[in-house]
Parts: sequence; C-alpha cells; structure tokens
Amino acid sequence: MAAPEGPLVVGVDSSTQSTKALVVDAATGQVVARGQALHRVSEGPGRESDPEQWWGALCEALAQCGPVAREAVAVSVAGQQHGLVTLDSAGRPVRPALLWNDVRSAPQRDRLVEELGGPKVWAERIGSVPAPAFTITKWAWLRENEPEVAAAVAAVRLPHDYLTERLTGRGTSDRGDSSGTGWWSAATRAYDEELLEHVGLSPALLPEVLAPAEPAGTVREELTGLPLAPGALVAPGTGDNMAAALGLGLRPGQPVISLGTSGTVYAVTRRRPADPTGTVAGFADARGDWLPLACTLNCTLAVDRIAALLGRDREAVEAGGEAVCLPFLDGERTPNLPYASGLLHGLRHDTTAGQVLQAAYDGAVFALLAALDRVLDGETTYGGGGEDETADEQAPVLLIGGGARGTAWRETVRRLSGRPVQVPRAAELVALGAAAQAAGVLTGEDPAAVARRWGTDRGPAHGPVARDDAAWERVSTTLAAAGGLLGDA
Repeated sequence: MAAPEGPLVVGVDSSTQSTKALVVDAATGQVVARGQALHRVSEGPGRESDPEQWWGALCEALAQCGPVAREAVAVSVAGQQHGLVTLDSAGRPVRPALLWNDVRSAPQRDRLVEELGGPKVWAERIGSVPAPAFTITKWAWLRENEPEVAAAVAAVRLPHDYLTERLTGRGTSDRGDSSGTGWWSAATRAYDEELLEHVGLSPALLPEVLAPAEPAGTVREELTGLPLAPGALVAPGTGDNMAAALGLGLRPGQPVISLGTSGTVYAVTRRRPADPTGTVAGFADARGDWLPLACTLNCTLAVDRIAALLGRDREAVEAGGEAVCLPFLDGERTPNLPYASGLLHGLRHDTTAGQVLQAAYDGAVFALLAALDRVLDGETTYGGGGEDETADEQAPVLLIGGGARGTAWRETVRRLSGRPVQVPRAAELVALGAAAQAAGVLTGEDPAAVARRWGTDRGPAHGPVARDDAAWERVSTTLAAAGGLLGDA
C-alpha cells in the first residue's frame, strides 16, 4: 500500500447491527485501515440496544485498524437515525436505547400528529410528519409507559450524539441528525420549544446543534482504551443517511436507493421539503441543504427471511407467475402501515418457490420506488428553487447498501423502475461520508467536494430495461385492496 499523501482521518459508521471504522487518506480517499465490531439488538416486543455496546464496538473497530488509527488527526461519527438514548447525570444510559425500527410508539405518534394540528402543520413547522421511528414519538412512549425512567433522565441524545460526546465530553449534535427527531424545526432551524413543552422535555436536556463545519471538540486526554490520539479533532458527525449522501458527494437531484436493514430513497435539494402526506421526511443534510427522504422498514432482512422460509438462496428467484408478496414483517413506515404484517396473495398450483421469492423482492422494491417518485416530485418542496431542482427521469439511480451487491435486488430495481442503475464500488459510504466530513472540518473544504474528489460514486452502470408494468400494477392493486388485512388500523 502506498504511503498516504495527506493527513489521515477516521470515519465511523455506527449502524443498527455493527460499528465500522475506516482510516482514510484525506488527500486521496484511500482507505488505509478498517475495522468492524457487532452489536446486539433485543428480540423482544420492540427493538433496543445498550449504548455502551456501541462504545465498546467503536473501540474494538478502531483497535482492528491497528497503530495507524492513532496517526489520524480528525474523526467523525455517523450513526443510525432516530434512536432515543436516555442518560443519567453521570452520562450513563438509564435504559437501553429505543431504536429507529421500534414501532411501539405508533399510538403516541398518532396522538401527537392530531394534537399539534395535523400532518400539514407538522410538515410546514418541523419539515416532516413524524413516523413511529421518530425520536419524539419514542420519548412520548417512554413518558407514558416508563414514567419513573423518564423522570430520571438528565440528557437525551441520538446514537451519534452519544458516541461523539463520549469522545469529546461535550453534548453536541448536527442539523442533519437533529432534523429526524421531530423536535428540531426545519422552519426555524432550531429546537421547537413549544413542542418540547408539549411532550414534557426540557431543552436543557438536549445537545447543542452545531453548524455543518463546526468542530464538536477534540478527543479527550483522559480516555483509556481508545486507539485515537488525544487532541484529534472531532467533527460534528451526522445521521447515517446524511453521511451516505456526503459519501457519494451528491449534487442536487441525483436519486439514491439504499438497500439495507431498512430501505431508503433520497436526493439532495436546495429547497426545504414539506410533504403533508408524511411519505417524504424533510430532513436537513449535513452541509446546509436539504435531504428529502423516504424510508421503508422492510428491505433486505425481510426478503432474506422470506427466502429462508422458502428454503432458498436469496438469489434463487424465478420469473413469471401472478403471486404478490408484501413483506411488511415489522410493520411498515412507507406506506404508513405501522401495524402491518406480511401478505402473500395470488398463489396457483403452478406457482414456484422462486416466483414467490421474486414477488417478495417486487413488493419491497415497489414500496421504495413509489416513495422515490414523491421524493423527486417538486410538489413536496417549497421555497427557493432553481434549475438544479428539476429531476431527470432518466438519471441513473445510485444503488447503495448491502443489497446493491445482489443481482436480484439490482435487476428488480431496473425492471420495476425502467431507469438506468449505477452501483458505486465504494462499499462503506456512511463511514466514507463521515471521513469526508472529518476531512472537511480539518481543511475547510466542502465535504461533498472532498468525496467527489475521492471518486466514491464510481462503479458499473447498467442501462435501462423496459418497465414491467404488469408486475407494478399487480403489486399496486393488491396493496390498495388489502386494507384491514395488513393491520393498518
């Protein structure tokens, strides 16, 4: 491996199931070392993790990078969005964190949307209509179901906030991740104190929201067991989706589909989004622009589960048949069916297991593409504007995440979208985006420009194929007709 040409930076991706750390040459984007450590997620009625696990995994992942990690002069942490981390006065978790895919707060979500004036008011005021994934609904659930725990809380953080604070000793966040809480206002670019009062949360318990290029601090001298040099610069960090957008160096209007535990679709815009249907979340990005995004709960894990039930490899799909599978195994966020379960329809005597598996892919991808249509729809945004806001219907979809390496996922996206697809070779875009942010804070360069200079979006391109309108119509018709069978009420 060639000697680094520039300073070394560290990018961290603390996701639902693991923490990854990359040591990157800030000049070239060359990854000089990497490490990864797993997390545990509860199997109970909800989805929870002990934040102390994340810290241990961060230390382990950095240790796997070897001595070169201590040569890094800047670090940034990107983390899974929406998680509710509750701390006591000593900074220790008072309970496991409620994760983004814990949908127990659906009743609290419904009540909050109604009490605060309905979806349109939320979209205009906060930027998003909260889903059960949002932090504000989880806080409302905690106050209602574990009031003694809520009363003991001295600080509320997001997952990336928690790790950044462990590094620096200072409670900070960033506009991107904060915009997914439900209590940071896109309209005012600040915490909505009236809304916080409504849910019984003091602003004093929340972290300071930093400007995009503002350092969170430096690595504390007194930390032990951490393979980072004391005094290394710590960037503000951000949410995982915002970091992935940085890692791709996105320009406005480029569509992205991320295939992971959840599926996400997004694009950068210079106009503030406000979708009153709640399909598109009006997130801020990590630079100063906006990141309209829609998310599905059921993506690669749900389809893998269907494959396991069928006793087939995840790639063992077969064309044909009339089966429709809506793999909404964890409830669903887009479409808004928090109480949903999976549904299989249209079986015949000659239906094969491979066709059922393909139907599961079709159901998951349909939900993503229907959401992408709204993300790219100018009606979901307002204010500002310009030529760069016009979506090119034939622009390649950038396909990222673990599922992007799968032929069945890629070909299903091509067949149901009719669009060209490009699969960036860079495999760890969230961590690379965090590294680009660290490099930008260190040098003063735009982090998206850093990523473009690194060429992170380069990868094989696959041209468009004729859209499978028959499959699209089958899934659409079944979803519309399913109604109460999916548990939407």
